[in-house]
Parts: sequence; C-alpha cells; structure tokens
Amino acid sequence: MEELLAAGTRRVLARVSDPRSVTVDVLLPKIKLVVDKYLLKDDKDASLEAINSFIDTLQADDLCLIVACEQGNQSAWSELINRFSGIVRSAARSASSNEEAAEDLSQSIWAELHGLRVREDGKPAGKLGYYSGRGSLAGWLRAVVAQLAVDHHRKESRLVQPEEDSDLDRLARDGKEGGLSFAADGAVDPEQAVSNKLAATEMEKALMRSIKELSNEDRLLVKLYYFDGLRLREAGAVLGVHEATASRRLTRIHSELRSKVENILVGEQGWTKAETQRSFAEAAIRLEADIEPMLAEASLGDKAMRIQE
Repeated sequence: MEELLAAGTRRVLARVSDPRSVTVDVLLPKIKLVVDKYLLKDDKDASLEAINSFIDTLQADDLCLIVACEQGNQSAWSELINRFSGIVRSAARSASSNEEAAEDLSQSIWAELHGLRVREDGKPAGKLGYYSGRGSLAGWLRAVVAQLAVDHHRKESRLVQPEEDSDLDRLARDGKEGGLSFAADGAVDPEQAVSNKLAATEMEKALMRSIKELSNEDRLLVKLYYFDGLRLREAGAVLGVHEATASRRLTRIHSELRSKVENILVGEQGWTKAETQRSFAEAAIRLEADIEPMLAEASLGDKAMRIQE
C-alpha cells in the first residue's frame, strides 16, 4: 500500500505546474490522510484501481499550493492571498456593518486560515490543513470563509447590536420572510446561504464589468429587446439595422457576456468552469431582474467620461 500511495503521489506532482519545493516525502502524508479519510474509511477493501483513480482526481495544483503554505513557503502564501483576497473581503463585508469592521474581520479570517496555534511538528494549525484536494480550492475556501464570517457575526451579535443591519442580517430576515428558516432543523444552512450570496455577488460584479465593456449600441440593443419589450424588428429599426442583423448581434452579445464573465471568475476569482456553469443557471432569474440598472449605470459612466473629455 505504501508504494501504491507513493506512486500516486508522484503522479500528482507530475501534474503540478509549480511544485513550490513540495517533494514526494512532503506530499505523501497528505495523500495518505486524504485516501484514508475519504476512500478507505467507507471502503476498506477498495481495489488498487479505485485507489489510483481516486488519487488521480485530486486537484494537484491546489493541493500542492496548500501544502506549500503549510510548509511555510512565503511565495505560496502570497499567491494564495493574491488569488483569494476578493473572496475573503466579500465574506467580511457580508458579516460587517462598516468597512473598518470588514477589514478587521478580513485579517481575522486570514489568521484563522493560516493558523493561530502551532501543532506538535511546529507547523501552523490553520483551517488550510483541512483542504483535501477533492474539489476546487476556490469552492472550498468560499464555504470555509463564509462559515468563519457566520461564526464571527454570531459572536459579535451576542455582544453588541449594530446600528445598521449587515448583509447577513438582511439575508437572515429575507429568508424568514420567504418562508425559510435558519434554525437548527434548518431548511437553509447559514454557511451555504452566505457562500451562495458571495458567489452571486462575485458573478454580478463580473457581469457589471463585462457590460461596461460592451459598445453603446450593444447595450442599447439589450435594453430595447429585453427591458423595453421591443421586437427584434423594432429594436433593429432604432439602431438602423435589419431584424436579422439585430438577431445575430443579440446572439453574439450573449456569447460575449458569458465568455467575459467566465474569464473573470475563472481567471481572477479561481472558480472552476463547472462552478460558473452552475452559478449561471442558479442566478439567471435574479440577474435578469438586476441587469437593467447595470446597463443604466454603465451608460451613465460613459456619459460622465464623455463630459470629462
């Protein structure tokens, strides 16, 4: 079994773009722990093929990044902060009543992830050690950071009542008004609710950025067709183009927006393509309701820039 795991560890390292000085000896204990906990615990007689298949599905780059952070690699830690600071800030803002409190909470979350205590081997005992590599690091971090924010909010709520409702308060209130409950029997998991909210916020920001990059005519076409209720022939007439041309433009706009949003979420926020596809489906109805003010805001921004010029 030891040689099987060692061979699997070597395959994981072979898939890593930057090992960050993580060797087989360093990574092997992590691989063994993950295999024991998530495969052999429920199937002690798992076949060699099943074990190999399980190891080969692990997220090699993400797993090595976390192991390097646990080993005290400062460049790995800097990369982690650069890639995921947006997720942490969003979670902190959702659980805070103002920017100062959000900044303090952001620092606390990073401290929890890194580790406030030291293990017997001298390494930090942080939340990062729980990452298994079975799913994307971005998705795992969103859930963990959301839970840390929820825990902080609950702790603070027992001490002081903020002057203004935080996003988390509003989320809880809106859930109750909609017939949902955050009670322990829980139709809704608070961690998942906040995690979903963070994902929706990131998607909306990405969509807003993408909309601003559209041409004035493209934004006008979207507004005329979807929100002013014009038919393609009528919208095309406003733009001075044939109905068929308006239809082709609209199809192109859909494809461009989706591609731009996906590039932002995958390239900057560390989402996987599967996560973006799932979020597109889940957020479609709400984003359709929110997109008109985004179009208006983007147009106003263009006007302001023209006035300044």
